[in-house]
Amino acid sequence: LSLSNRSLKAGEFKFSVIVPAYATEPEYLRLMILSVLRQTYGNLELIIADGTENNMVENVVKEFDDKRIIYRHLEENKGISENTNAAIAYATGKYLTFLDHDDFLERDALMETAAAISRGARIVYTDEDKFDGDKNRYFCPNRKTDFNKDMFLSNNYICHLFTVSKGIADKVGGFRKEFDGAQDYDFILRCIEVAGEDKVCHVPKVLYHWRTHSKSTASNPASKKYAYESGRRVLEDYLNRNKLAGSVANTGHLGFY
Repeated sequence: LSLSNRSLKAGEFKFSVIVPAYATEPEYLRLMILSVLRQTYGNLELIIADGTENNMVENVVKEFDDKRIIYRHLEENKGISENTNAAIAYATGKYLTFLDHDDFLERDALMETAAAISRGARIVYTDEDKFDGDKNRYFCPNRKTDFNKDMFLSNNYICHLFTVSKGIADKVGGFRKEFDGAQDYDFILRCIEVAGEDKVCHVPKVLYHWRTHSKSTASNPASKKYAYESGRRVLEDYLNRNKLAGSVANTGHLGFY
């Protein structure tokens, strides 16, 4: 990446960072917000769609005086997919980047993504690792392969950080609530079908930090076993819409099919 590239330094296009929030711990939320606002690529907006019944998320957001933050308190919590779609509805950027409410980014995450887009990508994903806030420890780096369709049809190894053009996201119709738990797997798969595999770019750098805690799948995969059943149904749906004969089964390793 050459930071002398004038179009990147000027922020040629806008990123809409999409965050569905629900009862987020204030400490986690602050770090997430700061990680977005401190990006070296500044042409962005942070859209937070909050399904929390009270004002705990809103009160933290109010601590930040930055016009790039778009906060919307949803009338009701409709689940991860519909809350994400609600955030997308407010997006004005050319590209959508998806960030979980308790995770955070490296400072150059959007700059590296923009560089890949400038080379022709329409879908970009990066490497990631895990973060233990109690021990202030980064661990388990996920060094991913470049796009491998066979592998992706066995496991959602793309996961975080994922960016796609808004045009493609609109064309596939956003997230589908019937696949909650594996909604990102379903969404990414459909986006790749529309964009074409040659428009998918992998940035081989750890630019996303996945927070671990007792309720997260990052530290405890068994905490959301329903997500793995949803993943199996995502692949069944892929076979059906592409008129491919086959069956999908879970393996002994959660999240692999």
